[in-house]
Amino acid sequence: MTTPAEIKRALRDAGAEVYRTRGDVVHIAERVRENLLMDSGIFVDAQGPKVGFVVRAQRTDFPGVPEDQLFERARRLGEAALSRGFRETESALREVRDPGDGERTIDTWYEVQFEKPVESIDAAISEIRFALTLHRSAGPQ
Repeated sequence: MTTPAEIKRALRDAGAEVYRTRGDVVHIAERVRENLLMDSGIFVDAQGPKVGFVVRAQRTDFPGVPEDQLFERARRLGEAALSRGFRETESALREVRDPGDGERTIDTWYEVQFEKPVESIDAAISEIRFALTLHRSAGPQ
């Protein structure tokens, strides 16, 4: 495809905001949290190349629900992407630490990552736009 710098330039030209770049992976800025920090769960990896996104269920939203059911709630958020060629590539448990006390866990996220190979930056931008339409955090019903 291209280099991360070329990807960033193309994303900016398409109206997307870049959150950060780590190695060959460019993360898309997508929402502002309560503390006004940008967040990102969508990315373009120049190696591959591929587009990916992360969905999650948060323990605080579902107290007492078993771990496997939390991962399943997250997976359901990505189901709409399967018909577009995305595939689940990873699932992980992530502890969210208190920024004021690194020893204290304030939440646990059950995350599932989906990825799709792309052949061009235009295809990547199309898939990013699609991923931005998805709900990526399961909420209580």
